[in-house]
Amino acid sequence: MRIYILSDNKIVSPRPRGLKAEWGLSIYLDLDEPILLDCSQSDSAFNNMKVLKLKEPKKIVLSHGHYDHTGGLKNFLGKGVQIYAHSNAFFPRTFKGEEVGIPYSKEEIENFSKINVISEPFKIQKNVWILGEIPRTHEEALLEDSFMMGKPDRILDDTSIVVKTEKGLVLVLGCCHSGFRNTVKYAEEVLNDEVRFIVGGTHLIAFKDLREILEWIEKKEFELVAPCHCTGMLNEFLLKQRLGENCLIVGSGSKIEI
Repeated sequence: MRIYILSDNKIVSPRPRGLKAEWGLSIYLDLDEPILLDCSQSDSAFNNMKVLKLKEPKKIVLSHGHYDHTGGLKNFLGKGVQIYAHSNAFFPRTFKGEEVGIPYSKEEIENFSKINVISEPFKIQKNVWILGEIPRTHEEALLEDSFMMGKPDRILDDTSIVVKTEKGLVLVLGCCHSGFRNTVKYAEEVLNDEVRFIVGGTHLIAFKDLREILEWIEKKEFELVAPCHCTGMLNEFLLKQRLGENCLIVGSGSKIEI
């Protein structure tokens, strides 16, 4: 299978020309029926999809309701497009007093496309699942001074996509607010298989001391980890240092073959 990083905080290759980067994330799963996880902050994901000459997706999964993953959604809406998200994704939320939620109401989105509310593991198509709410037994990657509807925001809408392949599970992360270890373990529990490949935002930027998490990642011996967005640049290089060729530095426009 092929996975494209449609939008990320950075670009790591000068080709093709015309790629855009911004603080946000969008990942394109190039399957028989393509699936888009998140839409970045504004128009970068849509622009890069055109630059890469990819087919417009009819299935869009929102990993959670933050603006940097949902702001570009309006570019992809249309007849026949299915949106999959947790109900909490559409609620107003703030971070340090600033509005950081999805910049559209649920009603606005439903004027153009169908919304499917997901909270439990859900098979979106053959060999592809949305994890729904992820149980948290290890550390969570939350934001300080973050609120939803006036209450502390645990970002319970955070979810990921997992693809079952002959090589093992491919875990595609949005922001991983549920916690990296929690998300990997839940994917393995739901699909009864091992996660071998990880692509996306790990939110390791939330932690001051990564020693325990990095040691756990090393012991898992993943075949590929391609971290981006909320991982943090320093942490991406720490992963590269630890994992060597099993860690891939990616950015807007990067293609990953699995």
